[in-house]
Amino acid sequence: MFTQYKYWKPYISPFDPCKPIEVKYYATPPQLYMGFQPPGLPQFQTPREALMAGTLWPQLFSPYPFPIKRRDEA
Repeated sequence: MFTQYKYWKPYISPFDPCKPIEVKYYATPPQLYMGFQPPGLPQFQTPREALMAGTLWPQLFSPYPFPIKRRDEA
């Protein structure tokens, strides 16, 4: 199973004047993990659900804003 959220730990210089960001995150869109859109893909039950998600298919939904929060924001 692939996750659409990735992270890495950048190099932190001892001479950096700013507070370092110890872990950086990024999101990859779900369509990268589908070779093609298969026929008969399940759809949202109501038009309202599809409009709120921004897509007709739940497998192509990617939440925004980014769901992982930094420790100092929590």
